[in-house]
Amino acid sequence: MTQSSNLRRVVTTHDADGKAVVLIDGIAPNVGSRSSGTRSTLLWTTSSMPATYANDDRADVKIPTGPLPGSTILRVVEFPPEPPGYHADNEAVLKEMGIAPDSRGRKPARHPHMHATESVDYAIVLEGEIDMLLDDTEVHLKTGDFLIQQGTNHAWVNRSNAMCKIAFVLINADGARLLP
Repeated sequence: MTQSSNLRRVVTTHDADGKAVVLIDGIAPNVGSRSSGTRSTLLWTTSSMPATYANDDRADVKIPTGPLPGSTILRVVEFPPEPPGYHADNEAVLKEMGIAPDSRGRKPARHPHMHATESVDYAIVLEGEIDMLLDDTEVHLKTGDFLIQQGTNHAWVNRSNAMCKIAFVLINADGARLLP
């Protein structure tokens, strides 16, 4: 893990008498970096649905980009500006992200970071702006925008001159039910 992104996280729980108390209050320590310079801070995970309460640090784990069956992920990702002429191997990027090569016959990657997860993702742009590439189109997002993504093939490209910070909640989904 690399140095934190200075994201304060407050986690509550119950004490032995059932009283509400603070379990964790501090800078989130589980920060990872990718070769592209993207930095990801894991804030919390759950491993069952319905979720269960915890008296331990549920972010003190190593997990892939997408949620495992029956789980959720809360993370903040910081995307640096993409340098001109950026190139990378899609298969290597997927491996670094902990994503298996696609077996559902999606279109070929139009960007090295093109990927999909079996999840419904809620994304909130906290700072900056970014483009989300889809198979044939793209959408520009800026501070304050919300995105609900349903297992779609996508890549994040920061074409601005400043860092873009996005909060993501990923909820495991059965994508096979929607895809042809």
